[in-house]
Amino acid sequence: MKVTKLVSTCDLKDCPTIYLTDRGTLLVQGETPAAHGLDIPRHETVVEIPEQLIFDLIRKGLRGA
Repeated sequence: MKVTKLVSTCDLKDCPTIYLTDRGTLLVQGETPAAHGLDIPRHETVVEIPEQLIFDLIRKGLRGA
């Protein structure tokens, strides 16, 4: 799978980031919240990212990175 970084809160590896794959999907890197209260299947997960990251992605355009 080819992965392209679209937007990030910083240039380090441990920051919230959104990536585009060559399969037409997005990968989201962020904190894993412990007490979210959601019923998530074992094969899925939830990550938390700052809302500003989404605004930055919209401003840049999905494929304009």
